[in-house]
Formats: sequence, structure tokens, C-alpha cells
Amino acid sequence: MKPPLPKPTEAELGILRVLWRRGRATVREVTDVLNRAQPTGYTTVLKFLQIMTDKGLVQREELGRAHLYQPTLSEEQTQGQLVRDLLDRAFAGSAAKLVQRALSATPASAAELAQIKRLVSAMERKGR
Repeated sequence: MKPPLPKPTEAELGILRVLWRRGRATVREVTDVLNRAQPTGYTTVLKFLQIMTDKGLVQREELGRAHLYQPTLSEEQTQGQLVRDLLDRAFAGSAAKLVQRALSATPASAAELAQIKRLVSAMERKGR
């Protein structure tokens, strides 16, 4: 079994969010999207993408003079790794404690609670 990839930093997650939405992008394209939220330099994004390539978080494809970057894992796979790590480290593996803390930390809307109930029901049916 292949070991999990390193956890992305907050800045790396910002870049990954751009790539998850776009599929793949050049440094310039990523920089342009990030600049909509806060000023980010081209060379800063380039350096992060180089580090992320070394860490295995993204893959680089050369297309002429341009380099296209794409995430190695899907958003769901990355979220799964991050949640498993948090679950193990902070909640001793207890999904119930994680959900209780999440729901007490940030109020959920009625629609979100209904969605959570449907998910729990589906999980119960799968377990039987």
C-alpha cells in the first residue's frame, strides 16, 4: 500500500482549490485566480507549485514553454486524508466526538442538519 501524501499547508490548499475547480492550470492562471482574493506574486505561486510537485501533491506537464499543473488527488481524497488525520490525532478515532465538536463549533442550518440525518441513515443501512 502506498503511503499517504503529505498534508497540504493552508497556502497549498488554496492552490489546490484552484486546480480542483479548473482541472489543470498554468502558474499564471493560478496566480490570476488567487489575486482575486488577495495579492499573490507569480514567483510565490511558482515556488509553491514546485514544492507541491516535489511533495507529490501536484503533477506537472510540459506543454511547449508552459507548464500545466494538476492535483494528484481529488478534493474528496484530500479531504478524506485530512479528516482521518484529525480524527486520529484530536479525537482518538471517535467519529462521534468529531461530529459533536463540529456541530457545536459552527451552527448547522436546517438544510445541513437534514443532509447529515440522510447521511447517517444511509450509513446505518449500509452497515446492516
